Amino acid sequence: MQNSHSPQPPLPILPINTISTPKDSKTALYIILAASLLSLFFFFSLSSSPSPTSPTLTRPDPFLFPHRQINNVLVTNTDPSSDPTPPSIAYLISGSAGDSGRILRLLFASYHPRNHYLLHLDLTAPQTDRDALALAVQSVSIFKAAQNVDVIGKADFAYTKGSSIISSTLHGASILLRLSQNWDWFVNLNAADYPLVTQDDLLHILSFLPKHLNFLNHSSYIGWREFRRLRTIIVDPGLYLSEKTAMFYATQKRELPNAFQLFTGSSFSILSRNFIEFCILGTDNFPRTLLMYLSNTPSSFSNYFPTVLCNSHKYNRTVINHNLLYATFDKPSNEEPRLLSSNDYEAMIQSGAAFATRFQLDDPVLDRIDQEILGRSSGSIVPGGWCVGESGNHTCSVWGDASVLRPGLGARRLEKRIVESLSNGTYQSHQCIVG
Repeated sequence: MQNSHSPQPPLPILPINTISTPKDSKTALYIILAASLLSLFFFFSLSSSPSPTSPTLTRPDPFLFPHRQINNVLVTNTDPSSDPTPPSIAYLISGSAGDSGRILRLLFASYHPRNHYLLHLDLTAPQTDRDALALAVQSVSIFKAAQNVDVIGKADFAYTKGSSIISSTLHGASILLRLSQNWDWFVNLNAADYPLVTQDDLLHILSFLPKHLNFLNHSSYIGWREFRRLRTIIVDPGLYLSEKTAMFYATQKRELPNAFQLFTGSSFSILSRNFIEFCILGTDNFPRTLLMYLSNTPSSFSNYFPTVLCNSHKYNRTVINHNLLYATFDKPSNEEPRLLSSNDYEAMIQSGAAFATRFQLDDPVLDRIDQEILGRSSGSIVPGGWCVGESGNHTCSVWGDASVLRPGLGARRLEKRIVESLSNGTYQSHQCIVG
């Protein structure tokens, strides 16, 4: 019941321009600021232009998608009493030097044949790590059968305290848009994240929701961030240098914008496909305007998507003010959540979140999540309704229809969390409607 195909080569991405800086510090500042903006515009020109060549791909295994196409005619579910067709999620899974093992583990823990996965090791990792990651992906039979896992062969820098992480995320999203026309939501995972539900749980709950919804923490209260982040001017070397260097901080400060309202939130979100297209394809100029403003702003990633969503009359009523991620902070002003451990296990599970962050490498709590929540053994994929092999470690060595879901207790916890967020009082009072 399975079919093997030749492995696909990793997908390269185009490099960001590099420049040299003059000796004069004041002149250098303005030239570098301009170069940062030009780099972002260059990225958008690549994202919105058609791909010159497309690799020739064979079709995915028909055992996984028996109802996708018959004689080029899309077959849909016509039984009103059955569950709706499951959606598809596009995952961008990113990491740095030494994270290839964590990325693979996260891929196995969040895998489903209906989804699409793009793996990115940034330029702090050697090229040998990317090559080894691609070979590891090509060696997994279900990845070859579903043809839904790709590795970026030519990587970006992504400074978490700069704006290059926005560019890297949008670049990954634009690649996923080109790779597939079928996914419905976009999720950007870091190597330190981990799922708290199976993909069968998550896809089952999302199949009952409108596909235009966006799950994103947001607030119009800027507070201490105004002086420490939004008025500060930096130069992110990840936008124009090929080697990692220190961030450059300018002594000047700037005014806040009055043409739009700034929002803040978390860097993790679950975003709809049509909103991602709105940010990348340039149907409205505001996403690019905001990108220019944030290009020299520290920790700007947590501001970008909340501000675009909440200033758009088309999308500001589609936001659920919960990103379905469990994270805890020692202090509200901390930029990164604290590390989670076994002491946080019960709180994580009872939160009803779909994902959690941050975890240390191979922390014992991850093994507990695998065993008690995901039903995953070491080195294997989380079993789902598509797995029809013998019980045990070889359950997913034989596969059937990827549309078959077997949700468990995680789906009930997630449903409760989303229902609470969608209740009339909570949903309406937390929407970021501006104007």
